[in-house]
This record gives sequence, structure tokens and C-alpha cells, in this order.
Amino acid sequence: MAAMRSLIGFPAVVNEKAARAVAGQVVVVTALALATGWLWLSAVLAVGFALRVASGPRFDPFGQLATKVLAPRLGAPVVVAGPPKRFAQGVGFVFTAGATAALALGAPVVAVGLLAVLLVFASLEAVVGFCAGCFVFGYLMRWGVVPEETCAACNDISLRRREVQPA
Repeated sequence: MAAMRSLIGFPAVVNEKAARAVAGQVVVVTALALATGWLWLSAVLAVGFALRVASGPRFDPFGQLATKVLAPRLGAPVVVAGPPKRFAQGVGFVFTAGATAALALGAPVVAVGLLAVLLVFASLEAVVGFCAGCFVFGYLMRWGVVPEETCAACNDISLRRREVQPA
């Protein structure tokens, strides 16, 4: 059981640059799905989101490419709280799983709509660094839906967006 717990789990902090690199990959695949009509790619995206929710970048190809190849080329890591990013990955999973289910049920227009919304919000994260899921997570904490102890860094602005200095 302890071995399973060590495989499952999202990091307490994440590199903002890696998160944006993952979002960029989501943008590319989502745009490809919408441009080509290969809506089945929503299932591929859903699996990636599920892997990232369960274990962060550890088992996800997008996460591995982002953390090991792309983010290191973007300069020093910028550390942000993990729980809001995990929530955002969960929202991405809901949208892509919904698109996949819609496609399976013969509603490709619904699938296209869900993927279009995903494309907009993934683009915002990748290009300008605005994480809509993180934004919603903050409100859920303020409203008491998410307990404050879930994310200490979310409550202490001095812990947010801290640039890590190389050793």
C-alpha cells in the first residue's frame, strides 16, 4: 500500500514554466483535433489529464516532456502551489472526458464545443500565464468549499510565484 501511495500524488509545488509547457502541448493537440476533425484525440487528452491529476508529471508524456525538456530551456524554475494546478488538471479532465463521451454518444457538436472551451483556457495558461482553474480554486478556498489547509501557499502571497535560485 505504501508503494502505491508513493506512485500516486500530486507535487505540493510545481514549476510554473512546466505547467505552461504542458498547457502549450494541450493547445497543439486540441487545435489539431479541431482542425482535422480527429475528435478521438479528446480521449488521448483525457488520459493525459487523468495521469497528471493522479501523479503530476510522473507518468504523463506531456508532463515528462515539459519538466525534462521544455521547462529547463525556459530558464530558472518559478515555483507555484500544486493544489490549484491539480484542480485545473481535474477541470481539463472533465472537459476532455465530456468531449470523449459526447463523441461516443454521437454528439460531435458538443465534443467540438467542449474542446473549443479547453483550447481557449489552455491558450490563456500557455501564452499569458492565466490559469482559469487556479483562479476558480482561489474562489473556492475563499468561499470555504476548499479547506484552507489544502493549500498553505495559496493563502500566503509570499509563497507564491517564487523564483528558485539555482544551487
